[in-house]
Amino acid sequence: MEDTESPSARIDARIRELGDWRGETLSLVRRLIREADPEAVEEWKWRGVPVWSHGGILCTGESYKAAVKLTFAKGASLDDPSGLFNASLDGNTRRAIDIHEGETIDAAAFQALIRTAVALNLSKARKKG
Repeated sequence: MEDTESPSARIDARIRELGDWRGETLSLVRRLIREADPEAVEEWKWRGVPVWSHGGILCTGESYKAAVKLTFAKGASLDDPSGLFNASLDGNTRRAIDIHEGETIDAAAFQALIRTAVALNLSKARKKG
């Protein structure tokens, strides 16, 4: 099979394929990311993981049976005043938000986290340039 489908189309397909609360959650998170950072780029990596990037990876959106996991590539370096990070808390780099069925995400706090991740990525890119 030729790989011609865009990352955004693959994410659309994943949301449809899930067809339950996980698809709804992934769709919501995607909308919040797009609203928070209209310049975010959608990618499809590691054999089927939606990824949002801007100046580097912002976060991934993995779906498991019991959770949608949003892993922030540089999460350990981000301020999280609302305490959204609830998984992968012991590493030096990444942090994650696990959303389980019936849980909601604080949209404003999540979007603030996305904007902070973008700012961090862009500040590191400027230092390299």
